[in-house]
Amino acid sequence: MDQLPIFVNLKGRNVILVGEGEMADAKRRLIQRAGGMCVDASHKDARIAFVAIADEDDACAAADDLKARGLLVNVVDRPEMCDFTTPAIVDRSPVLVAVGTGGASAGMAKAIRQRMETLLPETLGPLADAISAARAAIRERWPEGPQRRRALDQGFAAGGLLDPFGNHAPETVEVWLKAAEEPKGDRIIEIALLSDNPDDLTLLTARLLGEADHVFHDAHVPAAILNRARADALRHAGPPPLPAPEGLSLFLRLPSTHG
Repeated sequence: MDQLPIFVNLKGRNVILVGEGEMADAKRRLIQRAGGMCVDASHKDARIAFVAIADEDDACAAADDLKARGLLVNVVDRPEMCDFTTPAIVDRSPVLVAVGTGGASAGMAKAIRQRMETLLPETLGPLADAISAARAAIRERWPEGPQRRRALDQGFAAGGLLDPFGNHAPETVEVWLKAAEEPKGDRIIEIALLSDNPDDLTLLTARLLGEADHVFHDAHVPAAILNRARADALRHAGPPPLPAPEGLSLFLRLPSTHG
């Protein structure tokens, strides 16, 4: 991973925008859409800046001046000069899906974004708002953090009542709270991987990697596959112990290690 994706809260904040024309207008719309206020380079309280200047020498000079003041700078169409890049965005507010290529190809990011637009229903945003509004009720139903996370994982799973890719009615979350089964207890799932290529992961394996609390693996499982697990999942070289640790544990094995 060459860049760390983050979401920056620009609401009510000043953002420096240097430049004119179509490139600057596009960045202005993006900043304003996120609730930011476009200001010129003379403002002292801004923390990030966009430079949208066609002439390379002028763009470099403007960027160098802003960076010298400690700002993080995006220089349009010049990824080698950028402290950060802006992704292609699928907007289902408050859900945002950002697709970035590290500045390698804005066209590729747009193509991926357009494909994802067709997959995510318009009801995704209202579903997220309903989940947020029900936070207290969810905590009351499942007071313990790990138990609550597993309950939500089950609800969000493919075909679940909260499946993000399904279409949902306004009462979906209320129905789920009443109907949801208790989260499954501590368990170990052994997975025989098809190969050491992460592109060969089945949809089920990819989903389980996103849910697992512990990932046990033999020595030959590559980091490219282990990186598909949740960032906060604990990784362990070797087989899992008995009894199983708390939550969901996976044991990943490559074909060559099967006995």
